[in-house]
Amino acid sequence: MDAIVLLKDDHKTVEKLFKEFEKAGDGAYKKKRDIVDKIIDELVTHTYIEEEIFYPAAREGAPDTTDHVLESVEEHHVVVWMLSELKEMDPRDERFDAKVTVLMENVRHHVEEEEEEWFPQVREAMGRNRLQELGERMEKAKSQAPGDPLAVSSASA
Repeated sequence: MDAIVLLKDDHKTVEKLFKEFEKAGDGAYKKKRDIVDKIIDELVTHTYIEEEIFYPAAREGAPDTTDHVLESVEEHHVVVWMLSELKEMDPRDERFDAKVTVLMENVRHHVEEEEEEWFPQVREAMGRNRLQELGERMEKAKSQAPGDPLAVSSASA
């Protein structure tokens, strides 16, 4: 699987979790907690492989995307801090749903920019073989992702 396909698959997985959360309804505290825990795991892993492998390779192989990469790291910074707050937050807290909603808005914006604006540039600049090699490295690196959102590079960026 090439790197961009892998990242898009991750995006789909997270979007499915977002939709589950939106459908959970009021009072479904345990279900919402479980969904948010899955969202945290997925996003931390995804962020880790992007920042450690994909973004550096994109900057090198498609230098015109450097501004996109830098903006993406800043978007990750906001997201990982929100994830760290959600990790500790009681789903009965009146701000829990609002915080998840803002998280979803941020992530959806980020995904749209990546997929529509700069993934095509990266694909064109880097080519199939390089993206295949990156995808393999990223898949292997998923198991090395930290569990703590604040252990991701962008948390301190």
